[in-house]
Amino acid sequence: MAGLPCKLVAQVAFKAGGDVFHHLMSKNPKHFAKVCPSNIQACELHQGEFGTCGSVIQWKYVLDGKEQRSKQVIEVDDEKKQVIFKVIEGDVLELYKNMVISYHVETKGGIDFVIRTIEYELLKPDNPHPVGLLNLGLELSKEVETHIFG
Repeated sequence: MAGLPCKLVAQVAFKAGGDVFHHLMSKNPKHFAKVCPSNIQACELHQGEFGTCGSVIQWKYVLDGKEQRSKQVIEVDDEKKQVIFKVIEGDVLELYKNMVISYHVETKGGIDFVIRTIEYELLKPDNPHPVGLLNLGLELSKEVETHIFG
């Protein structure tokens, strides 16, 4: 049986500036553990360098009250202000055949938006869609704003 490819997309206005968010996500994702400790426990580098395509990182985070891990290969496109995380190991792969999470920044009408996209394939048709993971990403952007503006 072929898997069911799916996609979730959400965007949120980011008052602290899209360049700030892109820099944090691409070059300094470990900072999220300091800014958002209730959601992100760590972001560890396993191979390469932060901000370099092909590098491997591992997030430790809390989703729906449970500690989770996700090892990912990153791709960074500074020109498009985009960061792509391809999941290669972790808890999400218990429900999904594959998963790619991306963030990019767009400016519309003078307002910067952080857009989070999750592309995934369900292992079983009755598995839940990763809406909580989508919401977690949007919550991170709000926590970064709060950290910057106090």
